[in-house]
Amino acid sequence: MKTLRSILVLCVAFSLLSISGKAQQSQPETAEAVVHYKFSHLRDTTKRNDIYNEKMILFLGKNSSAYKSYDKKIADALIKKQVQEQIAANPNGPVKIMRGKGSGSSTEYYQFPAEGKLVRKEKLINSYLIEEPMAAIDWKISNDTTSFAGLHCQKATAHFRGRDYTAWFCPDLPFHSGPWKLNGLPGVILEAYDAKKEVEFKFDGIEDLSKAPKASPVASADQQPAGSGREIRLFDMDDEGDPNVIQLPSGGIKTTEKEFVNLREAMKKDPDAFVHSAMGGSGGNMQFNRSGPQQNIKLKIGDGPLINNPIELPEKK
Repeated sequence: MKTLRSILVLCVAFSLLSISGKAQQSQPETAEAVVHYKFSHLRDTTKRNDIYNEKMILFLGKNSSAYKSYDKKIADALIKKQVQEQIAANPNGPVKIMRGKGSGSSTEYYQFPAEGKLVRKEKLINSYLIEEPMAAIDWKISNDTTSFAGLHCQKATAHFRGRDYTAWFCPDLPFHSGPWKLNGLPGVILEAYDAKKEVEFKFDGIEDLSKAPKASPVASADQQPAGSGREIRLFDMDDEGDPNVIQLPSGGIKTTEKEFVNLREAMKKDPDAFVHSAMGGSGGNMQFNRSGPQQNIKLKIGDGPLINNPIELPEKK
């Protein structure tokens, strides 16, 4: 799922302005329920004991859903706290942030069934939105049943993107969505896995938000202490108000799969030039120290994991 791993040094920028070419936004809505999953993926078949694991979360609304990394949500909250503490301790000093392994993927999936579209959000300094039609999955529903946390579920099977999947969906929950790109069953998919158990979305809990009080605004890294004069925004985070509102990033740039691949390769080839170009186009004034000289941006990117077994496999001819 992750297209970039281990950005070792997170840069900060002042007054990041809106970017031209933003994608038009679908109507935001507040999630009524949240499903937690333990996602696992055998990425490298030569290392079958080395399984990638990540906690994920699916926000469910009447007309849309959003599938995101729960691990990243927790890691972002910790990083924002670090930024606020550093600014409070030294208002004019540099801000140093390290993001380690296990901090979650920035890739997100938004489903809009009524519009028949799926939008994948990727992060390369800016947020990029890649739209595709929602897949029409040919599910075969059986009479087999089980339960998760007291929720009655029914079994369905289908071949999708090169794999044979088993899914357990709850017809009592009025949402026609699921983790990742899975969709199209008469109820929310609470668990799914492929025949070889190389890709698994294991149920890890559910929350009913329909009667919950509205969440207080989440403190963000650019909410600086009073009198500091600092406005800081982290490159790999989107501004977030109510975390339970399903909406595409306000600064998202609509692109195609081919264009995104080209951008990703350009970033790998020359990360520093890519950062300056991306931030220059947004009007960002790249400084680490408000009172000091302009600094060079240094972005280090790991090679990423070897993936010879992607989630989506080519269909056999």
